[in-house]
Amino acid sequence: MHKKLHSIFTLGLLILVGACINPANAAITVTAARVWPAADYTRITLEAAKPISNKMVMLKNPDRLVLDLDDVDLGPSLKTLSAKILSSDPYIKQVRVANFKPGVVRLVIDLKSEIRPEIFLLPPAGEYKHRLVLDIYPLQDPLMAMLEQHEKTTSPPPNTDLQMTPSINAPADNTESKTGTSTEIPATKEIEPNNPPLPSPSVTNEPAVESLPNKEDSRLITIAIDAGHGGEDPGAHGANGTNEKDITLAVAKKLKIAVDAEPNMRGVLTRDGDFFIPLHGRVVKARKLQSDLFVSIHADAFIRPDARGSSVFALSERGATSASARYLAKKENESDLIGGVSLDDKDPYLARTLLDLSQTATINDSLKLGKAVLGNIGRVNTLHKGSVEQAGFAVLKSPDIPSILVETAFISNPDEERRLNDEAYQDKLVSAILGGIKKYFATNPALAKSKMAQE
Repeated sequence: MHKKLHSIFTLGLLILVGACINPANAAITVTAARVWPAADYTRITLEAAKPISNKMVMLKNPDRLVLDLDDVDLGPSLKTLSAKILSSDPYIKQVRVANFKPGVVRLVIDLKSEIRPEIFLLPPAGEYKHRLVLDIYPLQDPLMAMLEQHEKTTSPPPNTDLQMTPSINAPADNTESKTGTSTEIPATKEIEPNNPPLPSPSVTNEPAVESLPNKEDSRLITIAIDAGHGGEDPGAHGANGTNEKDITLAVAKKLKIAVDAEPNMRGVLTRDGDFFIPLHGRVVKARKLQSDLFVSIHADAFIRPDARGSSVFALSERGATSASARYLAKKENESDLIGGVSLDDKDPYLARTLLDLSQTATINDSLKLGKAVLGNIGRVNTLHKGSVEQAGFAVLKSPDIPSILVETAFISNPDEERRLNDEAYQDKLVSAILGGIKKYFATNPALAKSKMAQE
């Protein structure tokens, strides 16, 4: 009997020890902590091999946000998070990280003003493991504040970069419930100068640029310029390490400068820095600004390094025009999975934006715009396809704005990657795109819009 009890005790002890050293019960290690500050919002991302259970509380006087992470180890990535907060961050003063109690790591985020937080979990996607994402938004939408001020003063909209509205990302059912001085939020659920740039001396085949009439009574034409990818979503990678998101932003900024220098035209950027914007957020912003055109800049990639050439795409409601167009649309539409969008997103403006599925007229105009741009790009680079292709790109789904996606070149091709990093080549691309836009308007005059978009 004594031996039997001893055996049972020994077995129980072994089971207990085994449970303690079982990797499944070990503390979670945060393998990466990233911070993406922007005027629209600041994002903090914590990456780990398993989902991170958490609890968030908002505190007042002073304003701060407390985030408790359960069963998480206070490792190097979390310890260095404080050093990643820039003094120029528009919303965060500093982040303090420490062990709050056994098994709980606490993040105290000191804030510069009142904010509206959104927190969610993302499953593994692309090169990322599980991610806990905290987005910190201002209480007032910067874009809508600018538009309200414009209507009060009746002056032209400022010729500056405008970024996406914070409300685009925020789920309607994640509002704060204030009690006293704290707000508890439930744990997350899984889920050109007047002329285009001149060519370098070695280039002799610069595309011609159509002139745009400069009439005193002409209204301001707004071009939404979308730099593809950004932030958590790097896009495609070049053979020599170039990230697509950096190329698209560089070209988009140059295109905005060239557009702004044209009479009666202005360019607005969907992003002017390295941060992520959901695909539908780009559409919503373009519509809120009552843009006349939407141009999304990208850099193609393929598994074979010899793939080369530029392409232009428009939306299709009836399937892709080729297998390669279908493949590319699928790849680009996965941007939200990589960049990180809450699955609880229920933005009502988005619902109204995508409600009208009768886009035939808009798609026809998109094809005209795409043909004009493609013809000019063909004088700068080899064309991957000789005509405008179509597929179901989510970023082109504005029902009333002609929209195109420009694949500037194959970043996966070492030679084209080198050219994409060359400023002279970027200038030629910009000249080609702007020339196509002006050629389009020469035969398709912009229709009158509300006073918001007028001078």
